[in-house]
Amino acid sequence: MKSSWVLRLWQTFKIEVVRRLLMVAVPLAVGVVLPWVVSEEHWWFALLQHVVWIWFVVSVVWAVNGVLRSVGTMWLSKSTMHDRPLKGIVQILQVLVAFIGVVVIVSILIGRSPLALITGLGAFAAVLMLVFKDSILGFVAGVLLAENDMIHLGDWIEMPSNHVNGVVQDVSLTIVKVRNWDNTIVTIPPYALISESFVNWRGMLHSGGRRITCGVTLMYDYVKPCTLDFLEQMKSFDADLATFITVKQRQAERGEECDVHNPEGLVDGSIRTNAGLLRAYLAIYLRRHPAINTDLLLMVRMLPATENGLPLQLYCFSRNKVWPEYEAIQAGIMEHLLSVLPAFELYAYQNTSARDNVINGLLEGGYDVGRIRDLPWGVVR
Repeated sequence: MKSSWVLRLWQTFKIEVVRRLLMVAVPLAVGVVLPWVVSEEHWWFALLQHVVWIWFVVSVVWAVNGVLRSVGTMWLSKSTMHDRPLKGIVQILQVLVAFIGVVVIVSILIGRSPLALITGLGAFAAVLMLVFKDSILGFVAGVLLAENDMIHLGDWIEMPSNHVNGVVQDVSLTIVKVRNWDNTIVTIPPYALISESFVNWRGMLHSGGRRITCGVTLMYDYVKPCTLDFLEQMKSFDADLATFITVKQRQAERGEECDVHNPEGLVDGSIRTNAGLLRAYLAIYLRRHPAINTDLLLMVRMLPATENGLPLQLYCFSRNKVWPEYEAIQAGIMEHLLSVLPAFELYAYQNTSARDNVINGLLEGGYDVGRIRDLPWGVVR
């Protein structure tokens, strides 16, 4: 039991702190021995006494700051506190201790009480606020950041106005250090996080998924009603889609497809148009995708029409929130969406290029399609 207590004490007050505390005893010992070495009536005695007291104050400030640094390191080593911005709080306390030490030293030099000196500092308040402006603002910002739990070490934050998009590496009294994803280091003052807005992605990292929003713009010319032959053809495209079509056909026979009281309703698509059928298939595809969290919001929707076409958007959440894996999942979904469009006789809008104009001219002139290379597979089909 005793050895464990000594070990904990040794971990808390390390060699450097113990050494600093022992250094406080040196000026005290010199002050005790001084009257035996120098006569109190000699002018050297008053000078040496002032030097010893200043030495003592400096040693105390040095020792207390060492203890604060050690305690702060001990706090940050705990699993529950390692991500807290405690470094700034420790630095604030160190600045206060140093300020008190300077006041005491000046009072020793001028032979006045420290309280009287502090009272007289009111006239220099404006100068002090100007000199310690960053420290004061950093102190206020640090308190607000800690009180409102706005930022932790290791948080991914984004602040375009200051070119910040990365992980918080350090939070101190005067700076917040962020390592961007391109491995550049950006330092910003803490009060910038209070005075300006920034995005903290911690909520996303601690949630059940990371949002995926992707889609295409469908060309108006290819959106059309579904015929019975087309529906029968699409039943062979996907088994789950075939079940959906069959259920919707039965609902339509009973007049229930448009019933707002029907929980299935038309939210997941419809069999009236090929665009609605595409929405139904994509909703089925996302729900059975192993990387998609179906407990969170999932939908396939049409956005307001534009001059370029009808925007189709997929909205869901990936279970995997790690950036490379997340991008791979999102890319796979987008690639699948583009690959199935021709099967629904739908095509995405894209600006024409010179090559497209040449191919269009060849086709209109009756040129043999088989001799034209790199045609879209849907056209050849």
